[in-house]
Amino acid sequence: MALALIALGSNLQQPQTQVSKAIEVLSNTPGLSLIKASSLYATAPVGYDNQPDFINAVVQMATEMPAPQLMQLLLDIEQTFGRERPFPNAPRILDLDLLDYDGMHLESQLLKLPHPRMHERGFVVMPLAEIVPDFVLPSGQSVVEWSATNKHDDVRKLDLNSIR
Repeated sequence: MALALIALGSNLQQPQTQVSKAIEVLSNTPGLSLIKASSLYATAPVGYDNQPDFINAVVQMATEMPAPQLMQLLLDIEQTFGRERPFPNAPRILDLDLLDYDGMHLESQLLKLPHPRMHERGFVVMPLAEIVPDFVLPSGQSVVEWSATNKHDDVRKLDLNSIR
């Protein structure tokens, strides 16, 4: 079994619900087993500012699927949720990114591992630090070290008890 780290994000059609449903879909997919799921985080948009804030999370899964097959599954799940790609960084119902697959280094048209920009994104690193604090980013820093030394004011952990 391989360990995979998957980032989830949404900022359309009740994003908190979309991310929660996606975690449920992943958990119930044959060949995948949920190990840990982070809290939900509210995050300002990156790259295109004229859109609602995102809800983000990260999950750690055990899988029997090879990395390219898992990435294709993630794309298929996005499509099932109604993901459209009108332009880069557009608002989206669901975004699923394969961040890491057992430490593998891979570069293909479909997939780059580890995810090439994860160390630039607080909305990825903060949830990662919550569930896999010893994970080392491509930059060489652990997620905990990154969290301690980088500004991440635009990433807010949600207190779900206060919004129910």
